[in-house]
Amino acid sequence: MIRHIVMFRWKDSFTKDIRAQWITGLDGLQGTIPGLLALQHGPDVLKTEKSWDHVIIADFEDREALAVYNTHPAHEAIKPFSLPNVQDLAYVDLEISSDSTTHATSHTSKDPS
Repeated sequence: MIRHIVMFRWKDSFTKDIRAQWITGLDGLQGTIPGLLALQHGPDVLKTEKSWDHVIIADFEDREALAVYNTHPAHEAIKPFSLPNVQDLAYVDLEISSDSTTHATSHTSKDPS
């Protein structure tokens, strides 16, 4: 299983209307992306001291399913709401194998463009 965690800090341009459309898009991904096992999101989904405006945690069957997600039309449709409005972005992909060994690959960007 691959756990894909994305953390955002928003610019002031991220309005309540944009947020509502973006969240509707995220909520619509469950059940439409092949290999997406679970999707959680929210400002406090990590259950830690709040340092990010929003966090997405998506579990996938494997790396191929994550690759499909990254190019799926439903996922592409929500990118225009987030990319121009992101101040900080960080993500990590954790590979969780059947023997519970975890491998992480992380990426951080101050400017997602």
